[in-house]
Amino acid sequence: MADKEPQQPEELPIVLVHRLPSFKIPSDSSFRDQLRSQFHMLDPHESPEPYDSFLARHAPFIRVLMTIGPSPVSAEFLERLPFLELIVATSAGLNHIDLPACWSRGIVVTNASLAFAEDVADCAVGLLIDVLRRISAADRFVRDRLWPVKENYPLGFKLGSKRVGIVGLGSIGSEVAKRLLAFGCTIAYTSRNKKQSVSFPFYANVRDLAANSDVLVLCCALTKETYHMINKDVMVALGKDGVIINVGRGSLINEKELVQCLVGGEMGGAGLDVYENEPNVPKELFGLDNVVLSPHCAVMTPESFEALDQLIVVNLKAFFSNKPLVSVVSNE
Repeated sequence: MADKEPQQPEELPIVLVHRLPSFKIPSDSSFRDQLRSQFHMLDPHESPEPYDSFLARHAPFIRVLMTIGPSPVSAEFLERLPFLELIVATSAGLNHIDLPACWSRGIVVTNASLAFAEDVADCAVGLLIDVLRRISAADRFVRDRLWPVKENYPLGFKLGSKRVGIVGLGSIGSEVAKRLLAFGCTIAYTSRNKKQSVSFPFYANVRDLAANSDVLVLCCALTKETYHMINKDVMVALGKDGVIINVGRGSLINEKELVQCLVGGEMGGAGLDVYENEPNVPKELFGLDNVVLSPHCAVMTPESFEALDQLIVVNLKAFFSNKPLVSVVSNE
């Protein structure tokens, strides 16, 4: 049984900041000022004290951890925080956090999906339109002054009426579906569980979804179960005209097999915002006009970061006032 929780010595509620040294809140940001006016933000990287000593000294008083960026939260790290109750993550993906260890301790985790959902969905749809209509490739065609020489540019493909399979119908996947319905697409999905609140066809596995889709949009979390879930078998099931859009995590796809299928003409195209070994991108993709690449920037808008700031403050205030949290990550 854990020792009785020590009395908190601070007037403001304590929040431990967990980040890599390269990730930090800008010192001149209004968000930083807002946080520090309402909470005692403990940042080990701003202290001259050695990290381990800092953490050990403050651990008895830490109930909330705020992770910035992909800072690893392992089971071993959690053991150093015996009174931790809440992790507020500033990312949508949580593959850097040992979720089973959190849930076994009863630690609640919130993420940024609600703040990022609309902008990531916009990016996913933008990548899909770009791949189908070859907009980026057409731009290069004009800039390289090939139009007067070659005259006609190759045909693209219509978005409307496409069968789109969404892998992960959470906050982001739902926003993708809403946008693509407006374009006249038909939607199906696969997820950990069938969602009773939606009428889209559900497939229990991604291969069956691919076999009944023209497009796969990846929006799910990266876990042991979803690692390399998109392999050659799935790509072949999708078909030679099939398109994959990935705004989830790079390792959802077996990148080596994806490159082989794209180079070999076994797929219609891909729109990728994430990669297995960022910032390194397979060089074989650079010369393919049916592939659109972006540098893991689907969330990168001022609006999404403003929404994230608000979401973090809402959750911190809710926790310390015993009110319901938002954007809680389900363990089902």
